[in-house]
Amino acid sequence: MGCRIFGAIDVGSYEVNLKIYELSARNGIRVLNHVRHRMELGRDTYATGKISTELTDELCAVLLDFKQMMKEFGVEDYRACATSAIRETRNTLVFLDRIFLRTGIRLEILSNSEQRFLGYKSIASNEEKFQDIIEQGTAIVDVGGGSIQISLFDKENLVTTQNIRLGTLRLRERLTDVAERTVHYTAVMEELLNNELRTYRKLFLKDRNIQNILLVGSYIQYVNQYIHSSSESSRITRTEFFNFYDDFMNQGSQVMAEKMGISQENSSLLLPTLVMYKRLMDETGAENVIIVGTDLGDGLAYDYAERSRIVKPKHNFENDIIESARNIAKRYHTNKSHAQMMEHLALTIFDKMKSVHGLDRRERLLLQIAVLLHDCGKYINMAQSSACSYNIIMATEIIGLSHAEREMVANVVRFNSSLFMSYEELAAGSLLDREEYLIIAKLTAILRVANALDRSHKQKIKDIKVSMKGGHTMQILVDTAEDLTLEQALFREKAEFFEEVYSIRPVLKAKKLL
Repeated sequence: MGCRIFGAIDVGSYEVNLKIYELSARNGIRVLNHVRHRMELGRDTYATGKISTELTDELCAVLLDFKQMMKEFGVEDYRACATSAIRETRNTLVFLDRIFLRTGIRLEILSNSEQRFLGYKSIASNEEKFQDIIEQGTAIVDVGGGSIQISLFDKENLVTTQNIRLGTLRLRERLTDVAERTVHYTAVMEELLNNELRTYRKLFLKDRNIQNILLVGSYIQYVNQYIHSSSESSRITRTEFFNFYDDFMNQGSQVMAEKMGISQENSSLLLPTLVMYKRLMDETGAENVIIVGTDLGDGLAYDYAERSRIVKPKHNFENDIIESARNIAKRYHTNKSHAQMMEHLALTIFDKMKSVHGLDRRERLLLQIAVLLHDCGKYINMAQSSACSYNIIMATEIIGLSHAEREMVANVVRFNSSLFMSYEELAAGSLLDREEYLIIAKLTAILRVANALDRSHKQKIKDIKVSMKGGHTMQILVDTAEDLTLEQALFREKAEFFEEVYSIRPVLKAKKLL
């Protein structure tokens, strides 16, 4: 396969970016051009909840310029994404329609978990460096205009990821009036940040040993260039950072912005950004800040190259999503042995039904996550566990899943033990379409059968074999040394819904082990 030219448009809170890449199996991912346009879309969103006509007109003009530039570079495919500045507007759909009609560019609104997962992929695009870093206790911290995302790694595994809705632009806008009335502006910013970060530390850091903060943000590159003006280091030690921070506070924002080569229009976010960096260093106790110099555009390019099979990643991103779900399950004290057994049962059934269900690897992942989280609601209320499980999943960010995918998982879990709704009933309170509704039905049918096979939570089944018999029967042959009376009784009940969905009757047969 030859090279492919790809464009990535990132409509952010305070900047609109176009990056054009050359993608090839031989040379990997190479940036051909990078254009930035300063535009504080988030200023309107975070202050008023909508984007003004003036900024909309400006954005359309910029996107038309980007479109022409992509044409000149021979871009074969592109992806245009927007983040919290547009995601949080009250008139999102109207705004997106206006953009499309005037530019022909269809902006995709990324959920927070999708946005951060792509940002995380951008870091992982430097695979050797990424693997070395996450072997130690590492926090990937993405400081954006609207929020901060903190993802913790331990021994190469993603432990947890959490979003704190205090980005640089949002912080500045919330304290605009305060800045004019006090000389202790920095102290007030720290006070606002303290409650959120200390709560995060108490809930998620605890005794974790964080050696490195891998920092993603617009200004850390300027800080690194200032500190290491005579070298090309991509690592700032704790001592170096705090010395720089003291210099900055002593000399003031305007003087330091000029020394760092930051334009006046960009300097207004420098102080809140540095205060955030400083508080993150305080709370994590990290010894090093590592700079990777990547952004959302790099994540979009890497994701496209991966999906197009131009590059083959060494890191298993799907496993990170699964590990994130496992840690959520652990937080709500679900039965680990039961979940492991159900995982094996459900995925075995799914794999043997490929020719029947018409689902792909992504839906298999959603089923696996539903299995892991299907009992989490019991932590809240055992009598209404399915409804509680649904609410927990809908309120919990699962990195790498879109909002629609998370809602699909939540519904699969809810309908595991509650009455399955008609599409009209579900659609009354949801934006899920008919195709997604059918996926929910298919995955729910498999989950119910798998759950019935370990209803006692005693893991009686030692092995399972699934085979299709003719066109209307699926035989599930299990090896067991124990009595399956309970499982067989409940299996017949769950088999009815399975047959309703697939027009296939599942039949349970037990082979007694001596």
